[in-house]
Amino acid sequence: MPRSQRYPSSTRLLHWLIAALVLATWPLGFVIHFIKDEAALDFYLIHESLGFLVLWLMLVRVGNKLIARKIPAEGPAIERMAAASVHGLLYAFLIIMPVSGFLATNAHGFPFSWFGVLPIWSPIGKTPDIAWTLSAIHEWSAWILLGLFALHFAAVLFHHVIRRDTTLYRMI
Repeated sequence: MPRSQRYPSSTRLLHWLIAALVLATWPLGFVIHFIKDEAALDFYLIHESLGFLVLWLMLVRVGNKLIARKIPAEGPAIERMAAASVHGLLYAFLIIMPVSGFLATNAHGFPFSWFGVLPIWSPIGKTPDIAWTLSAIHEWSAWILLGLFALHFAAVLFHHVIRRDTTLYRMI
């Protein structure tokens, strides 16, 4: 495949790095409720730290999207519109979810230290009045993100297995 048809290496690297982090972070967050109290704090620390990393990488990815070489979209207009919508929602929820998680943690009164090494300042501090709302936003965002991931993955399979086009190869 010609280089001009592939996404820039920065785009591909950020895509796969963020995907790997989300595929590690999401299950960690899900199983925390089933972990014994002694180990739960370690799971929280890893989950929150990876989520915070996702947030910053997503901000870099947004910047990269603004400056990276554009690849022309292929396919019928309805598919291009669906793809743009799902991608836009993925970007939005990959920012909303870690922000709401970070703020919820602080609102519940737990200061955040990135991987237990770097204390991160909170713009809200302990705020019990909004803690549960932020937690609900974080949890709903996780489920919405899972649904968006499923749509994205289904589209990848559709393009690769049924259409047999170069969509997947453009991102690897």
